[in-house]
Amino acid sequence: MITVNGLRKRFGATSALDGMTFTVRPGQVTGFVGPNGAGKSTTMRVVLDLDAADAGEALVAGRPYRTLRNPLRHIGSLLDAAALQPGRTARNHLLWLAHSQGLGARRVDEVLDQAGLLSVARRRAGGFSLGMRQRLGIAAALLGDPPALMLDEPFNGMDPEGIIWMRRFLRALAAEGRAVLVSSHLMSELQDTADHVVVAGRGKVIADASVAELLATVSGGRITVRSSTADAAVVLAEAGASVTPAGDGTLTVAGLPAETVVALLNRHGVPFSELAAHRATLEDAYLELTRDSVEYRAATPGEVR
Repeated sequence: MITVNGLRKRFGATSALDGMTFTVRPGQVTGFVGPNGAGKSTTMRVVLDLDAADAGEALVAGRPYRTLRNPLRHIGSLLDAAALQPGRTARNHLLWLAHSQGLGARRVDEVLDQAGLLSVARRRAGGFSLGMRQRLGIAAALLGDPPALMLDEPFNGMDPEGIIWMRRFLRALAAEGRAVLVSSHLMSELQDTADHVVVAGRGKVIADASVAELLATVSGGRITVRSSTADAAVVLAEAGASVTPAGDGTLTVAGLPAETVVALLNRHGVPFSELAAHRATLEDAYLELTRDSVEYRAATPGEVR
């Protein structure tokens, strides 16, 4: 497991971590999400002992990272796909890392194959696209066949085929019993990939739950109604419902059970073509949970003079 317990960290007057606490369990992909400045990158750097916490602890399999012998055998990480020597070939980049951990060339070729880079292994990494560098970073994280992995924005720069590969690959790693932590801003990818989500904001955990639990909470008994007339919104609002237009004649209705909505629309002769339980997305849940934690908020075009 990766265990983060009560981490606190300040950079001058800025509080980056304010009691960050969560656990990444084996056999699961755990999504780590939050606005810019929420403390995600700092947390991962503390886990890897790249930054020192002012208080709290971060453990890998119950031990601080700095005490691990051959740490790549315990936890693999990808924090920055550009962190490589551009003049080295992909294979030599991995050989350099492998030798530091007592690993041989055979393991290098295995992870190159896993990451889909065997055919470009002797090309200089400086000429790689961002997506290819991400794959090389994944290969490096896998070198020690670790039981835990920590990846920061691994979908960045991936083409559609690469995104599908990454999604399946992360699921396969968890299925092998590994603890996998993935930080990403791509909610649609995490919804299809993660079992569990940790939502961070202003240096602390806002939510820590399974994806299914988060979506059920945000859906909150709301109903989706599709009608060809604006009368539906008026009738339901007058009955005390909270009504939100969702475009294309679709309304999201909260505060009334489905049978009451049907009865009201029928009583007032309001036509409707669809009525169903509202299915929230992970993006819906994220936006609702973090709306008070966004540090950098831009004006919309209509607000700009």
